[in-house]
Amino acid sequence: MSLLFITIVLAIPALLSWPVGKAMKWAMDPDEPLKGLRGGFTAFFRGVSGGLIEKEQDWKAYSLSLLLFNTVMFVVVFAILATQQYLPLNPDGKGALEPSTIFNTAASFVTNTNLQHYSGEVSMSYLSQLFALMWLQFVSAATGIAALTALSRGLSGKPKLGNFYRDLLNAALLVLLPIAIVDATLLVLGGVPMTFHGAASAETLEGVTQTIARGPVAAFVAIKQLGTNGGGWFGPNSTHPFENPTFFTNIVESVDIVLLAMSSVWMFGRITKRMRHAAVIFAAMAFMLVCLVGAAVYFESAPTQAFTGLPVEHSMNLEGKELRFGSSAGPLWATITTNTSNGSVDAMHDSLNPLTGLVPLTGMWLNTIFGGVGVGFVNMFIYIIVAVFICGMMVGRTPEYLTKKVETREMKLALLALLVHPFLILLGTAIFSMTPWGTATVLNPGAHGFSEILYEFSSAAANNGSGFEGLGDATVPWNVATGLVMLLARYIPIILPLAIAGSLAVKKPAPVTAGTLGTDTLLFGFVILGTIVLIGALLFMPVAVLGPINEYVTSAAMYK
Repeated sequence: MSLLFITIVLAIPALLSWPVGKAMKWAMDPDEPLKGLRGGFTAFFRGVSGGLIEKEQDWKAYSLSLLLFNTVMFVVVFAILATQQYLPLNPDGKGALEPSTIFNTAASFVTNTNLQHYSGEVSMSYLSQLFALMWLQFVSAATGIAALTALSRGLSGKPKLGNFYRDLLNAALLVLLPIAIVDATLLVLGGVPMTFHGAASAETLEGVTQTIARGPVAAFVAIKQLGTNGGGWFGPNSTHPFENPTFFTNIVESVDIVLLAMSSVWMFGRITKRMRHAAVIFAAMAFMLVCLVGAAVYFESAPTQAFTGLPVEHSMNLEGKELRFGSSAGPLWATITTNTSNGSVDAMHDSLNPLTGLVPLTGMWLNTIFGGVGVGFVNMFIYIIVAVFICGMMVGRTPEYLTKKVETREMKLALLALLVHPFLILLGTAIFSMTPWGTATVLNPGAHGFSEILYEFSSAAANNGSGFEGLGDATVPWNVATGLVMLLARYIPIILPLAIAGSLAVKKPAPVTAGTLGTDTLLFGFVILGTIVLIGALLFMPVAVLGPINEYVTSAAMYK
């Protein structure tokens, strides 16, 4: 049964990704003249924008527009959250938020991270949830799709990468919104609430009055999953029965997590007209995902060491799991949500067995296995450039990628983009592991406490948003530190690849010879896999040994 469930969750989005990728290409970068629905949208927004979406942009102008719009997003949402107590759509009378929480939340949702140091049903008004946070879930995901579209145009040889504002509108209104409407409808049919009424009051069998939070949950959950956002309407996220009430909704939401991330690969292949190359990349990503899913399910099938000597010692680790969905649903979701920068949860990650906990950490450290919508492939592009460079040096010729020579400028930018991610994770972890900012907030001493700190910074740097929630992270130091990490980790790895694409776009194509490294072969797939595994191991193996591996060895010896 577990194998069937895993197969369904992974196979459905893989199959749907082909037609959805084709539709994304139609929406984002059509070959034919604009007409029909898409032409109508474009004509309307041309009139409204006054020509803002008309001018074609090089990588510098495109990046500046992206940063400018995201800055406006941050300011607008910060203002809404700071004044929610005075604004309408607040039937439950939610009060003011603490300033560092406002900063962290605005940074989190702007960057498509949705790390939540608050409980939505406790802290946020309906207006804050819908017109600040849910709006950001659309436009932040659209920003990622736009960035991939621009990267794809540059790698296809176009010196102009398009227009950011036009790409943003197309991604939000022609890609995300239609699918989100369908998805929200499915969730409503599955029992997810969709209402603007305030919290309901009910009397329990013991005669106690209970307040039951609710709201327009289905709309929020649909885009949180599709846009690899991950922010929950409720604090417990998709473990809450109103966000994920049935086995049907669990499958729908699981499929949503990876659907657009997978489809983005095929959109890239169609824009660059290199579908075989895209197929190799898709296969490499899928192989890593399947391996990590298998590892998570296997490690979590072992009983927790704390049960040694008890009647249930031979049972798998059931702590923190939603048993309605089966024993494999928790580790499966934990893997796909951290490999796609989604960050939503349907199990308590802090309760995972030590080696199981290493799996989601690995997904966030590599940050390339489908990843966030659009930006997952952008991150993979950096590894591809490094892999091409290594192969070129091995055979003694100038490296080439898609007929363009990869030279010193491109490699400097690629290495900088590659090292930002581990630098932010390791620096933050080191500082908080040595100071009361972190040590005073961990629930568990020793290796697991270290893993809680490590996980939080890994999640922030990967723009993921999940956490080992034994950590008391709702403090000013955590809010400020992770907020800054999320902002830096979002925009530096987007801007630098766009700079590489812009640099490659203006170069003359190099002639293909017998020594040219083919990018559409099985060998190239193995080269990519080897590069990712080697670099990932070199960067993160020491902290893996200090955290989850140390915890596994220690607990095994303790309960032996």
